[in-house]
Amino acid sequence: MANRFESLKVYKKAHQFVIKIYKITKTFPQHETYGLISQIRRASVSIVANIIEGNARNHKKEFIQFLYLSNGSLEEVKYYLILSTDLGYISKSTYDNLQMDAEEISKMLNSLIKYWKLKS
Repeated sequence: MANRFESLKVYKKAHQFVIKIYKITKTFPQHETYGLISQIRRASVSIVANIIEGNARNHKKEFIQFLYLSNGSLEEVKYYLILSTDLGYISKSTYDNLQMDAEEISKMLNSLIKYWKLKS
């Protein structure tokens, strides 16, 4: 909360995840521009945006709430990755790599939530 968001490990990991999502969705069919591409990009950016906004808040309780929102957006992205795989837009190996990243981010978010709850 008092630190700059750039110093948070979860921010760094989530930001790299967003970049991967953007690069991968460039290969999706053009007819998905306003559908799946838009949705998965919006949800992935929301992960990071909620970390940043929560970090800017003055109260631990608010920060925790934004971390929960971030985790919710992450779960949304995980579903879009399943859908993208089932539609043949990404390979199983790409899916597996992104899911590993998502699980790592989820663990980081949950650890941060637990840490701030204990400090309350």
